[in-house]
Amino acid sequence: MTTDPRASAGAPRTARRVPAGAAVLREDVTDAIRAAVFEELAAVGFARMSIEGIARRAGVGKTAVYRRWKSKLELVLDLVSAFAAQGLPAPGTGSLYGDVRALLEVASHALRHPVASQVIPDLLVEAARHPEISDAIKAALLDGQRGIAAVIVRAAVERGELPEGADADRALDLIIGPLYWRLVVVRSELPPGYLDDLAASAVAALGHRD
Repeated sequence: MTTDPRASAGAPRTARRVPAGAAVLREDVTDAIRAAVFEELAAVGFARMSIEGIARRAGVGKTAVYRRWKSKLELVLDLVSAFAAQGLPAPGTGSLYGDVRALLEVASHALRHPVASQVIPDLLVEAARHPEISDAIKAALLDGQRGIAAVIVRAAVERGELPEGADADRALDLIIGPLYWRLVVVRSELPPGYLDDLAASAVAALGHRD
C-alpha cells in the first residue's frame, strides 16, 4: 500500500517545528539561560561575556539564546529590568528602627550573594559606556529601594517618629549607603552587631523622635 509522498514529507516537517516553537516558550530553558548569565557575568564580566559562553553554561544551543534576545546587551537589560519589576515589599514592623533593620537585613543578604557581589560592580562600570544599562540599573537598584524608603519614612511620620517633610532619598542614602560601601566597595565582612548599630545610627541621623 502506497502513501502520498507529500503527506509523508509534510508530517516530519510539522513534527520538527513543534519542538522548535515550544522551546521558545519553555520557562525552564529561559530560567537556565538567565542563571547562566549571572554565572558568566561573575566569571568573566560583561565585556568578555559571550552568547556562546552563556549557551554553554545553560546547556543549550546558541539559537535558544538568540530566539529570546538579539544580543548580550539586550539579555542583560532584560535581566536587570526583571529584578526591578519584582520589587520587595516594604517592611512593616511597626517602628522606624524595626523597618530600617529589616531593610538592612534583606539588602545585606542580596549584596553578600557571591554572584551579585561580582555582577553589580561590573555592571556599574559598563553603565558608564552604555546608557541603556545605566537606565536599567537605576530602575533595578535605585527606584525600587527608593519606593521602599518612601513607605518607611511615610509610616514613621504618621507614627510621629519622624518630622513632617522627612526626605526619603536622604533616608535611603543613610540606610543603604554605608552597607553598600562596606560590602561592595571595600568588600569586608560585617562585624557582629553591625546591622543593629547601622540601623540605630540611621534612625538617629534621620531625626528620630522617641
